[in-house]
Amino acid sequence: MARKLKTYQTSLGFFDMAIAAPSMKAALEAWGSKSNLFHQGFATETDDPDVIAAAMSKPGVILRRPVGSDGPFKVDADLPSDLSREKVKDRPGKHRRRPGKSSARAIDHQAARKAASDYEREQKQRESRRRKEEAARTKERDLRERAIAKAQAAIEAAEQAHEQRTGKIDTERAALEQRAQAEEDRWKRQKEKLEKAFRRARG
Repeated sequence: MARKLKTYQTSLGFFDMAIAAPSMKAALEAWGSKSNLFHQGFATETDDPDVIAAAMSKPGVILRRPVGSDGPFKVDADLPSDLSREKVKDRPGKHRRRPGKSSARAIDHQAARKAASDYEREQKQRESRRRKEEAARTKERDLRERAIAKAQAAIEAAEQAHEQRTGKIDTERAALEQRAQAEEDRWKRQKEKLEKAFRRARG
């Protein structure tokens, strides 16, 4: 059964924000807040009928309006045109509540159930998007790791081939040096014999 939704309001940065959610915890998660704004006095459950109607029309979706303004909450809100201290100082957490719930616009049970159902659908869609994004990141990471492993294997194979070639060249160089030394020794002996014969011939 879908949980009953409530409308919560806070102010972050340049915007007042509102959301229809089943709990304060759900609202904080949607806002991406790691601290409890409700305990700190920066967030509250609102009974403003206009805010409730806007939030209930898009349950689970963060609605915004320029901070400190009384304009309607929208999915895409413009930046505040006046960021003076007088405009910014009045935070939702410090707002005085409007007259009690008896003066709020009545929201019938059917509309509340529909809003709760829409919220759950929005949550499921958000979770589906999160899973798809995570799957895409995992796939990208796997592709990158495979590319790195392939490149590393190519480097290792090339290095091994290089070592084999240089080893062969070193062996051939050693053989050439041995032949060169043998030739030098042979020539030295031959030269000595020839010089001796030359000296005898001269008497």
